[in-house]
Amino acid sequence: MKVRLFIKPTCGWCHLAMDWLDQRGVKYELVDVFAKDGAFQEMVDLSGQQRSPVIEVDGKILADFGPEELEEFWKGLKET
Repeated sequence: MKVRLFIKPTCGWCHLAMDWLDQRGVKYELVDVFAKDGAFQEMVDLSGQQRSPVIEVDGKILADFGPEELEEFWKGLKET
């Protein structure tokens, strides 16, 4: 499973998403959209918006979410 989390360092929701993944032992690539060249545009291209966080799991996208939405998204991944 390939997991990438696009974040903005000052985003509170982004830190909650990292905590959620860390607490469950999920390995993920952290993509700081301000620090990595082209990452912001890639996040916009994937999600259709400029808000963070955005998570990509094996090509499936969840954008601008909190822990509750991440929980539901993750459950849906396991069902497919």
